Amino acid sequence: MIQQTLDQIPLWGVFLITTLILFTAAEIGFHLGKWRKRRSKDEEKGQTGALMGAALGMLAFLLAFSFGMAGSIQSARKKVVLDEANAIGTAYLRAQILPEPSSSKIKELLYEYVDVRIKGAQSVKSIDKLKQAIARSEELHNELWALSVSLAKENPSSIFAGLFVDSLNDVIDLHSIRITAGNRNRIPKSIIITLYFVAVLTMMLMGNQAGLSGIRTLVARFALILAFASVMLLITELDRPGKTMMKVSQKTMIDLQASMGKVKQ
Repeated sequence: MIQQTLDQIPLWGVFLITTLILFTAAEIGFHLGKWRKRRSKDEEKGQTGALMGAALGMLAFLLAFSFGMAGSIQSARKKVVLDEANAIGTAYLRAQILPEPSSSKIKELLYEYVDVRIKGAQSVKSIDKLKQAIARSEELHNELWALSVSLAKENPSSIFAGLFVDSLNDVIDLHSIRITAGNRNRIPKSIIITLYFVAVLTMMLMGNQAGLSGIRTLVARFALILAFASVMLLITELDRPGKTMMKVSQKTMIDLQASMGKVKQ
């Protein structure tokens, strides 16, 4: 699993730290603007307002870009869970037309595989448990593949064995895709750093403009800071694998497990 710096900080901490950083930057800019105003009266006629507008536009663009990327990551995670459930369901149905005792053994392994996948997704906050789930999934891949190879050798002309091998191959492929989408596909650290850097500069320019004009709009400034911190909280939540508020639903896998249990009976 790829760990980002912000992953070590709880979501409420991300919100609080972001708010404090930006408020501090705005205060620094305000006092700098007051100092510049005392030093030269002509500073009021500068281009600080235009620069601040440009910085706000750039910040809005970066926020939209980052939010769109986080939303795409979340959508990909949801899609791969559905694709995997469909692939496992197809493999399980095709296993029913295989000869015994291979059919029963394969169905038992697929049922356990679904159980491992659900428990692994539910314990995504624990790296050790997640690694154990991934390791067990790969062990089950090997056991299922060994049974498939044995079946294919025993029945080289069997159409049913060939169909099952194709569906099992899809299941194995989706394992790698799900790991990539769920744990490794993250917003690059450079984008997060750039986003915070532009936000700090923007707040400093806003504070500087307030210091030059002598008008300190604390309410409006604080509202903007809270808005930015809220968006950053949402971006972090969507990007982080061990989410607390917007977890990727495992309902499809749970429903599949329930239907597999009914078939077993």
